[in-house]
Amino acid sequence: MADLFDLSGRNAVITGAANGIGRAIALGMARRGADVAICDLDKEGLQSALADLTVLGRRGLAVRCDVEQPEQIARFFAEIDANLGGVDVLVNNVGHVARSKPEELSLDRWNWVLATGATASFLCAQEAGRRMIRSGRGGSIINISSIAGATALGRGNLSHSVNKGAIHQLTRELAVEWAKYGIRVNAILPCQVRTEGFQSWLDSPDFDPALMDRFLAGIPMNRLAVPEDMVGPALFLASDASAMVTGTLLPVDGGNLALNAGGSHTW
Repeated sequence: MADLFDLSGRNAVITGAANGIGRAIALGMARRGADVAICDLDKEGLQSALADLTVLGRRGLAVRCDVEQPEQIARFFAEIDANLGGVDVLVNNVGHVARSKPEELSLDRWNWVLATGATASFLCAQEAGRRMIRSGRGGSIINISSIAGATALGRGNLSHSVNKGAIHQLTRELAVEWAKYGIRVNAILPCQVRTEGFQSWLDSPDFDPALMDRFLAGIPMNRLAVPEDMVGPALFLASDASAMVTGTLLPVDGGNLALNAGGSHTW
């Protein structure tokens, strides 16, 4: 059974991997044998993550890349070609939130969220997909989405939720289009995750402590997720263990989407 999850001989590409979910997944895939290319805007975080990858004995590549810029995405994949030689797994992990009342949301902020989310995910998938098609080996593309794309959150999350909803449909459409090439495309839908950025918001004066009760009321497992919770699902979707799985939106949310809005996990 362990062989089903073996990624030896495969190249995995993870965007937004200097910290948080992306970094956890990058290290998890390296531990299962993959060579790993990562990108981010955080140069120090990238170098730290790269050092952790090489300690594991894997080939690694770290490139500072702004996925809002298509030419930088193209350059990142050119670096992958030169240093690793191909793409077998892609994890689209970059995403930003611009909280605002809908009537006050600026077009610039709206465009930024979609450019770094749905559009960047498409462009990275396109770059990876072209290489997977040429190789004839197929591959796996994993989009890190959110429960926000499945149900409405309110509280100023309009652009975030619309972006994640678009990523859901991107996942389904690419899964259908590229199945004939052996390329599987799936998405992971986390609930709230204690990444460094999210924790900073929790610790800030702007955070209303009552919101934590609201978060936990919607999660039957009664805790927020941590980045490491996403590693197992990502390994499953990247590996031969999910050879017949494509077009799936996999909630990793402690039961959030299973809970009726009027329901409760307490008596």
